Amino acid sequence: DGVVVAHVVGSVPRQTGHVDTDNAVTQTAAFIDDRARDTVTVAGGDAMSYLQSQIAQEIRDLVVGAARWTLVLDPAGKVDALARIRRTADDEFELDTDAGFGETLQARIDRFKIRVDVSTTRADAESPSPSVQHELARVGAGWPRMGCEIEPGVTIPATTGVVPVAVNFQKGCYPGQEAVAKTHHRGKPPTRLIGLKIEGDDLPGPGAAVLSGGAEVGRVTSSVRSPYLGGIAALAVVRTSAIENGGPFHVRTPAGDTPAAIAETPFR
Repeated sequence: DGVVVAHVVGSVPRQTGHVDTDNAVTQTAAFIDDRARDTVTVAGGDAMSYLQSQIAQEIRDLVVGAARWTLVLDPAGKVDALARIRRTADDEFELDTDAGFGETLQARIDRFKIRVDVSTTRADAESPSPSVQHELARVGAGWPRMGCEIEPGVTIPATTGVVPVAVNFQKGCYPGQEAVAKTHHRGKPPTRLIGLKIEGDDLPGPGAAVLSGGAEVGRVTSSVRSPYLGGIAALAVVRTSAIENGGPFHVRTPAGDTPAAIAETPFR
């Protein structure tokens, strides 16, 4: 459970500190569908030093065959991609991200590639979306997906819940570092990714409003019918202030405004 980084203590979600960055890729494998991943290969004599200067993760000590999660940010500190980075040779790395976002990732890697010995190539995913089983496991674990919980150029790292496994605060400069560090040290982002248990049988669609006190305080990003809960499990991006107030919450479903409760992830 240590890798599942959005969990609830009382009514306030926070990022767990019990995370082993080097084991995170292995621990998340059960809910990552490799057939639904775009891959960007970065190769050349400057591949390591260039990527070290561009991504939020430390890779200088990454041995061949090993992998870590990383966020790739724009200069304003917004997320361009959540990716796994694997060292495949001394001068070659593979970054994979959710299907449909490889082009965005490649463009971001290429953006500052000036006078360096680095080339990039992209391979698109076999499948445009994860299997039902993988998606059920992902939502149940509280792990964000590009295009659902993460909107490139809009989402900030602290909202995603993956900062403990995808950002290294000891490394040198990279685009977006100042913004992510500032939010991290303040300790209170404006929104957070949380789990919700939703009453009834109606599955809310992506973007369904989360309400508290009659006001919209967030949006559902993913939802599934969970056999573990015997009901609806959802992920939602919700204002931190509303989470701290503790609800009650409702979600706008096809049946109307339906009661919902903050739930610890992984869902139990």
